[in-house]
Amino acid sequence: MHSIQRSTTNLPWRSSTYYGASTGNKLIPNARSMPEPHLDDYRLGALDPVKIPPVFSAARSNLYTRYTPTDWNICNVVNGVVTEKVVAGSEELRGNATRLCKELDDKTRRTQEDVSRKLGERIGNIEQWKSEVKAEIDDMVSEIDALDKAKTCLAKTQLDLDVPLKIAEECLYSREKRRGIDLVHDEVEKQLIKEIDILKSNQENSRRLVEDAAAQIALNRAALHELEKDLDDKLVALNLDNNCHRMKDSTRSLHYYDGVHRVDNSTSIPVTWAQFSADNIRRSRAERLRSRDIRKSIEGLCNGVMDEVNDQWNRVNDALEDRLKEYADAKNKLQYNLTKTLQEILDQEKAIELLRVSIREKDSPLQLAQTRLVTRLRRPNMETCKDSAQHRLVGEVYEINESVDILRAKLRQSENALQHLLKTKLSLEHDLDIKNNSIVIDREKCLGIRRNYNFPLARCIYSF
Repeated sequence: MHSIQRSTTNLPWRSSTYYGASTGNKLIPNARSMPEPHLDDYRLGALDPVKIPPVFSAARSNLYTRYTPTDWNICNVVNGVVTEKVVAGSEELRGNATRLCKELDDKTRRTQEDVSRKLGERIGNIEQWKSEVKAEIDDMVSEIDALDKAKTCLAKTQLDLDVPLKIAEECLYSREKRRGIDLVHDEVEKQLIKEIDILKSNQENSRRLVEDAAAQIALNRAALHELEKDLDDKLVALNLDNNCHRMKDSTRSLHYYDGVHRVDNSTSIPVTWAQFSADNIRRSRAERLRSRDIRKSIEGLCNGVMDEVNDQWNRVNDALEDRLKEYADAKNKLQYNLTKTLQEILDQEKAIELLRVSIREKDSPLQLAQTRLVTRLRRPNMETCKDSAQHRLVGEVYEINESVDILRAKLRQSENALQHLLKTKLSLEHDLDIKNNSIVIDREKCLGIRRNYNFPLARCIYSF
């Protein structure tokens, strides 16, 4: 609004009547220096007998405006009375004007002081709300930083779970390479499946909480933006009101702005103004409360993940160690049985060889007995006596054949036993190879990689 320069005739300290015509007595014309005569007798109407010498030819026209001495005396008296009356009226008016100026000056001063007091109260109110908004901004900034750190830690935990999950899956896939009887659904496999379920479940919970934290951070920043905007507005208003509060009548750069008092650009009243900041603070506190709950959930999840996954990791390792002990015991038994089987095979082969030698050794006695019988068949006539020698030779042949049959039967049995021993040896060697393969899988490919891997959750400790 542009300032309007006033003329000197409109200044409040200089009366506009100074240059105007004052009100006088209506009986005294303004164009005359004395009042009109009240009686016709006093008029100089009959100037015929009066002979005024012609002093000046130009003064002849004034002969008809002459007054009498009585008119002159009356005029002086009237002038005195009028003067006293006008002066008295002026003095009364001047006193009233002085008193009015003082009263209005006092009223203006009191009003100005009241306005300054109101401005001071307003500045105090703005300072109070500014402090509360600033404190809430600081709390919200701290909360956003804490939630962001918690989200970062949880996201790192979620990523860190990928490696244990891959290791668990790799162990499960590696154990699928077990062969034969060792391909069982043992405790290790059960614990590995449970570990995979735990890791995937925690990853899903972590992902969900990371999304919730990201959404909450956005809400926190929106509330922070409203607070910062409110604070900026209050700083501007505080600066303007401070400038207004410091202004005095002697302040420079004061101007007239006619009609400014009729301009109303207000958008709030004190109640709604305070309610606006209170609503912003209330919203910010509500968002901070939800943010704190999410941080507690993140803290609980991180601690729960660390404890649960570490415990399951150790249970799998313990199950693998127990299984390796079982493998070692089974392997030792297989080794012992294989050793016994090999020794028995060696002994059985010796026994078979002994039986074969014994069978071969029966050939000569059988040939001898049969040769003797054949030789005795050539005895003549009555000499072919069936004597005791003949009976014994025949019995010897039967006895030797029976012995050979027994030895051959025993040889077949021994050979069959040897075949069983060889099959047992092959089975034991196969089982031993299976056990060695299982031991390599569980010890080298499973337990070895799990022991060499430094579990990340043990060092992912975040102070909330």
